[in-house]
Amino acid sequence: MGYLLFLDESRHDHRSMPYEVRGGVALHASELWPFVQALQRLELAAFGTELHLFRTELKGSRLLGRDRFKWAAQGAQMSDEERRRQCRSFLTKGAEKKTPTRDEFTAYGQACLDMAEGMFGLLGAHRATVFAAAIPRGIAKPDGFQAQAYLRKDHVFLFERYFYFLEQERQHGLLVLDEVDKAEDRRFVRRLEAYFQRTNTGRYRSAWIVPTPFFVSSEMTYPVQAADLTIYCVNWGFRVANRGMDAVTRPEIAERFEPWLRRLQFRGEGYRDGGVFGVFGIVFVPDPFDVRRS
Repeated sequence: MGYLLFLDESRHDHRSMPYEVRGGVALHASELWPFVQALQRLELAAFGTELHLFRTELKGSRLLGRDRFKWAAQGAQMSDEERRRQCRSFLTKGAEKKTPTRDEFTAYGQACLDMAEGMFGLLGAHRATVFAAAIPRGIAKPDGFQAQAYLRKDHVFLFERYFYFLEQERQHGLLVLDEVDKAEDRRFVRRLEAYFQRTNTGRYRSAWIVPTPFFVSSEMTYPVQAADLTIYCVNWGFRVANRGMDAVTRPEIAERFEPWLRRLQFRGEGYRDGGVFGVFGIVFVPDPFDVRRS
């Protein structure tokens, strides 16, 4: 058996997100299908239907956008049956380009928040482990940067944590990425292969990490949608102040989901230059183009 690390990234939204984050969730192969089935049941319980039928996904920005919190709070908590009925009407009217009622907006907002909280609960129940690497939003490559053919420092640190986890578990690990842009995906694969084939550290870490990633469509892959939700919450609600990750948070996300992220992130030991140190699955990298170790 082994683990699958489902990865997503928030680099596409530079205008509103505090950071750029790549990361996601690792699930053991034995937990994958039970997790997907449980997520499907949760979706039906929250919304009364499958969202893909209405061309939407269980993404962080769609479940935890500011308007979802506002809608959820504009009325009393609905019963499960009433919320599902109103949600189906909300989604149908959206597809028909009609304006939903206030109650339908309320129901949909409450369903989104219930779904997000339920997804974290399922990640915990199915022994998922969170990994993520954050960098400042919009950071630019320095002039004359010479290492464009190799992974950025934040990506190296992300895979370093995954390696420590796999080594601890004595299990091999696969990489499953959200397919976004074929040209950019090819460039990333070339950098990934260069790291695992041309560097001593990369070759060593390929003993546990299989360096050939699989690309999937997020709209058809529930664990990638869970990865998207996870890194959205890292972006808006998780901070490592002593390392400089101190951008403003959204309190409604930090209060609900930071405890989950701290509970689910990897915690273990790493080693470098003969020393052993504690490592966490979520890491902040102030400058991904700095070649010095941090």
